[in-house]
Amino acid sequence: MKKPIIYWIRRDFRIHSNPALKFAVESKQPIIPIFIKDEFVDNLGSAPKWRLGLGLEYLANQYKKYGVEVIFRTGSAEKVLTELINETKANQIVWGRTYLPPVNTRDAHIKSLLQNKGLLVKSFPGHLLFEPWSVSPKSSEFFKVYTPFWKATRLKEPLGFETKISEIMGTEKKLKTESLEDWNLGKGMSRGSSIVRRFVRLGEDAARERLGYFISNNVMHYSTSRDIPSIDGTSCLSENLSLGEISSIECWNAGLKAFEEGHDAAEIFLKELVWREFAYHLAHHTPRILDSNWRQEWNGFPWNTNDKDEKVIQWKQGRTGIPFVDAAMRELYVTGRMHNRGRMIVASFLTKHLMTHWKIGQKWFENCLIDWDPASNAMGWQWSAGSGPDATPYFRVFNPNTQLEKFDGDYKYRDKWLAEFSGKNSENALSFFDAIPKIWKLSPQMEYPKPIINLSEGRTIALDAYKNREF
Repeated sequence: MKKPIIYWIRRDFRIHSNPALKFAVESKQPIIPIFIKDEFVDNLGSAPKWRLGLGLEYLANQYKKYGVEVIFRTGSAEKVLTELINETKANQIVWGRTYLPPVNTRDAHIKSLLQNKGLLVKSFPGHLLFEPWSVSPKSSEFFKVYTPFWKATRLKEPLGFETKISEIMGTEKKLKTESLEDWNLGKGMSRGSSIVRRFVRLGEDAARERLGYFISNNVMHYSTSRDIPSIDGTSCLSENLSLGEISSIECWNAGLKAFEEGHDAAEIFLKELVWREFAYHLAHHTPRILDSNWRQEWNGFPWNTNDKDEKVIQWKQGRTGIPFVDAAMRELYVTGRMHNRGRMIVASFLTKHLMTHWKIGQKWFENCLIDWDPASNAMGWQWSAGSGPDATPYFRVFNPNTQLEKFDGDYKYRDKWLAEFSGKNSENALSFFDAIPKIWKLSPQMEYPKPIINLSEGRTIALDAYKNREF
């Protein structure tokens, strides 16, 4: 009997175009795929943890089509892997890298430990186009601004290649496994799960269909349509990329082909993919971006840090009286996602008009987004707040009302998500009241609230605080 090879599943919820799995298959050894519910899974917010559970269930069923069972176990990765190795006599273990600093440190320790025990341990490029340390300017260790990072990567050969897996050899030994049902990863979603589930596009096949539809129908208009929140103008692939249900290289190749075929707007799509890469580049070189002000001189800025503040709660509930902000927040609760233009508006409003710390918004998104990505979410919030690299200047304060006029002049987006404006005839707008916590005690019969702040006055307060800052 050949000794098995363990494949540790991380953020690569796919069979094809998966370097670590490809290596395991080509070893001609029986493969034991395992997913570990460790402390990093336990610490996920409600929506991303629920979406993770859906993704795992789908992935396990895909493996079953190859006659292979995915093993689910709980505990520290070091303990679980060591026990599995002793149990199966496996002589190799492989995984895809996730690139987050806390995980990298843990993984390096595990790799060293297992190598010292005589195992062949290999990690492979994971869910990115470029290793975060592989792109650097000539003048310094890493890029601090996006545009030169883009210029350095656009001509660089991305990692990986598209591959198909036709067979996977499993082990004949019956191994103990835990139940996803017992894990109950969707517990925190409560009644909202049945609403958001309608908008989930689950798994590798759905992700590939999503990409194909976008390239065939939308990429040629992407430079303009991506800013209009009422239309289907974006790829919506962030949900699938966040768990590696589709490979970055497949998205890149599709976008590049469209660009080479004359669709100039496809370059904007490629830039968006690289924006995600930039977030991981920064997280690798400056881990503080994940939980602290990247520009450390902002540590003394007088942001409100009370997440129980009445206006912050109204922001969370989509009841600020500012239609663009409220529509975007309600879209979040119904779909688990938010249009990118909406993300910029709600983030600017919270950090500038309400003078509230970006970490409060970051944490709320971490709890509500099914496409939550730790690096992208952190960089996006710091970009909006002005405390991050390549940030929008603090004095650039988006006016949500003028933004609504510019990007939703016919009010289709507003009416889609705000029952108070749609005459209570929009299914999506009404679904908001079924998705939110009952403790909020909101109903479609309530009047739309008056603005919680005068936008002009809020802007003045923010700019005065910026002028009088003690940096």
